[in-house]
Amino acid sequence: MRIRSVAGLLAGVAASAIGSVAFGADAPRMLGFSAPSAAAELALEARFDSGLSADALRERLKLMAAEPNQVGSPHDKANAEYTLAQFKAWGWDAHIETFSVLYPTPKAERLELLGASPFAATLTEPAVAGDDSSAHQAGGLPAYVAYAADGDVTAPLIYVNYGMPADYEALQRLGLDVKGKIVIARYGAGWRGLKPKLAQEHGAVACIIYSDPADDGYGAGDAYPAGAFRPERGLQRGSVQDLPVEPGDPLTPGYGSIPGAPRLAIADAKTILKIPVLPVSWGDAQHFLAALDGPVAPRSWRGSLPFTYHVGGAGAKARLMVESNWDQKTLYDVIAVMKGAREPDKWVVRGNHRDGWVFGAEDPLSGQIALMEEAKSIGALAKTGWRPARTLVYASWDGEEPGLLGSTEWAETHATELQSKAVVYLNTDGSNRGLLSVEASYSLRKLVDEAAGAVTDPETGGSVRDRALAEIQVRALAPEASAELKAQARIARDGGDLPVGDLGSGSDYTPFVQHLGVASINFGYEGEGQSGGVYHSAYDTYEHYARFGDPGFAYSVTLAKTAGRLVLRSANADLAPFQFGDLAATVAAQTEALKTLVGTSREHSTTINRLIDQKAFALTADPTKSSGSPDREVAAPPLDFAPLDAAIGRLKLSAQAYDSAAAAPVSTVKAERADSILQGAEQALIDSRGLPGRPWYRHMLYAPGMLTGYGAKTLPGIREAIESRRWAEAAEFIIRTAATLDALTEKLDSARAVLAS
Repeated sequence: MRIRSVAGLLAGVAASAIGSVAFGADAPRMLGFSAPSAAAELALEARFDSGLSADALRERLKLMAAEPNQVGSPHDKANAEYTLAQFKAWGWDAHIETFSVLYPTPKAERLELLGASPFAATLTEPAVAGDDSSAHQAGGLPAYVAYAADGDVTAPLIYVNYGMPADYEALQRLGLDVKGKIVIARYGAGWRGLKPKLAQEHGAVACIIYSDPADDGYGAGDAYPAGAFRPERGLQRGSVQDLPVEPGDPLTPGYGSIPGAPRLAIADAKTILKIPVLPVSWGDAQHFLAALDGPVAPRSWRGSLPFTYHVGGAGAKARLMVESNWDQKTLYDVIAVMKGAREPDKWVVRGNHRDGWVFGAEDPLSGQIALMEEAKSIGALAKTGWRPARTLVYASWDGEEPGLLGSTEWAETHATELQSKAVVYLNTDGSNRGLLSVEASYSLRKLVDEAAGAVTDPETGGSVRDRALAEIQVRALAPEASAELKAQARIARDGGDLPVGDLGSGSDYTPFVQHLGVASINFGYEGEGQSGGVYHSAYDTYEHYARFGDPGFAYSVTLAKTAGRLVLRSANADLAPFQFGDLAATVAAQTEALKTLVGTSREHSTTINRLIDQKAFALTADPTKSSGSPDREVAAPPLDFAPLDAAIGRLKLSAQAYDSAAAAPVSTVKAERADSILQGAEQALIDSRGLPGRPWYRHMLYAPGMLTGYGAKTLPGIREAIESRRWAEAAEFIIRTAATLDALTEKLDSARAVLAS
């Protein structure tokens, strides 16, 4: 697709650089680029790569992870000022934007086992030999989770495994409940915040969350410092804000926390829990778990501690006390801009957060240092006279860990401007040695595939795309491989694009895609680096990351190369690099899966009710153990998917027509007109009324699940209604989702008409 001359596209590039590019019939082709523009882009990317340095990344991480840098800490502000100074030195137009947000911090806390063998939890993490950073925790947080309630309760203890919905069903079958009790749940199998939320909904008065060594301690590998995994006193901090309802400052839902903004009373905030919560290490937790009596825990509930796991519920008692400072803290978002030469009012936004729970070397600073290295190299390109075609906006977010605070408050404050200008948002967070992992808006999957194919894996010498595709095919050979993984392996085998995950939540892309409808990509490297064992602990340090996360910082460079290609291609493409055939095909497949889900639900209900009528559960129960029958279920009525099927059919035709038109030569004027139409294409998938019970989430194709936390639910309005057997609601969202697809179809038809005129 030849739109304009290379000189016009890359106005200001040094003549010698342009002269080195060879154009011809074999010139590379990339989504959104004419052949000459693609060749020039590859040359630009090679120059970008030459500006990246593993040594610079290493030294930057050592500096930024030198002290605790949670929200409100002196080092968090110092890191913001350092980031600002670096951006300015690299030639960016940069500033700090501040927000005042509710961020509670611990004033006093205590956890005690009462009775014959009393014990007081330490709630701290001692220094580790060979890790100098871990000896400098002054000013850091002790064991703490943000946005749980204050309280001082004494009650019996009960163990609930991972504290997920299936665990409460198992408790019911055992004849037990958590009402009036302090639950003990282990980390894993679901998002942290769901554990106390579900405990609260089931009547518990407090919640303890601990890290069982089976999951990320000595059961997984050697404990730190001998190995990478969580040591005896290691604990996981975090937030329990009700993120699936809405992220951001709990007191300013839907609008920015700026001077003069109205603020809710803390008691009226929807996302703050009503019970106190504390995280503990397995070294502390074992005293509480060993004291439990009652039924032996089901086999799948047993961890790696050296005693028999019991459920408890009546004997052992504990006291849990938390008192917090419920005050405002200042966030420091660093925003850096490089104005585009051709379409300055079209923005490519790139972000990573900067705040941690203690030192935060892997989470989030491994991503932050890559973002800064990209900005340094792009700045060097700009000093030669080059400018991106579209405007670049680089953002170093504050306050992600407590609840996506910095990104959400910024996005809400600038919502109107973002919806009129933002083309794409590109997000990273913590990253490790390993394989590329990506979640993305469906229209950006082809861009991801092409960019991944252009990045070399430092361990194998192949592309990171080819390595990821090979890994999928190998994993699919395992006997336990899921049907979804096997389907992905067939795509990989047959030469298809790199499979890309769905966008849920858990990082800073959330306000952009879920609330504003800005097409987004979230990506990083994982699978071989071993930082999970020190996640959100005082041992997520420079020393740990340099040993176990990414020794040599080769994948830190690879992350910067990957992000750089996504940023530069999004900014420089002649026509914004969207492909909509993938979107239409994906939604069609998901709709068929929903139809299957309805049938499966109906069959399950029929079977459960039949077995209850036949007294099968009573006949198979062990009479020496408490066990009950499940509740009867109402069978699914017929659901009319015809409106959604029709909308998908129209979308498929329009997507095919647009993608074909976008692949043909077109003038610059027409490309810019089409860009203006499609800049808001993802917004067509937003319904302003939002999802049930959480209107902040407005995207009809993907959202975090109410019972998955970070994990994505596709076609969420329909899917969650089916899963919860709210049949009238499912029918309503079939209509509402179909309407958003029709809105997208109209945009595609308009853009195609411009290109074809």
